[in-house]
Amino acid sequence: MSKKRQVTAIIETGPDHHFSIYVGDDSYPYGIIGLGDTIPEAKEDFMRGYEEMRECVEKDLGERFFEAEFVFRYDIPSFLQEFAYAFTLAGLERITGINQKQLGHYVSGYRKPSAKTIKKMEEGIHNFSEQLSMIHFAGV
Repeated sequence: MSKKRQVTAIIETGPDHHFSIYVGDDSYPYGIIGLGDTIPEAKEDFMRGYEEMRECVEKDLGERFFEAEFVFRYDIPSFLQEFAYAFTLAGLERITGINQKQLGHYVSGYRKPSAKTIKKMEEGIHNFSEQLSMIHFAGV
């Protein structure tokens, strides 16, 4: 078994609110995609595609397969839809400083965030998660 390399896989949602995952690393030699009604379904389909690609390359072509460990990156609408159970738009506005009306446009796909806005959102969520990781409850 060869050494696995980290490969970026992009999670996106379309106007139909279905999810797709694709290899976002141009240096990885295989085009793998996954589709689903939910992100877990799309990830399962994506990993099934990865295994099918392995089989094709090794058995059918007789070549060495380049192993990958996937790092999943969300587009903003996918993140907002996937974590809607945990974050309201009002809560995300407080965490990120991005107006909830603007966030609503991102969820619906009406608008796409700029690179600056994406970075601001990611930093706000990471800071919030760091704050959460420092919480300890009395009596434990």
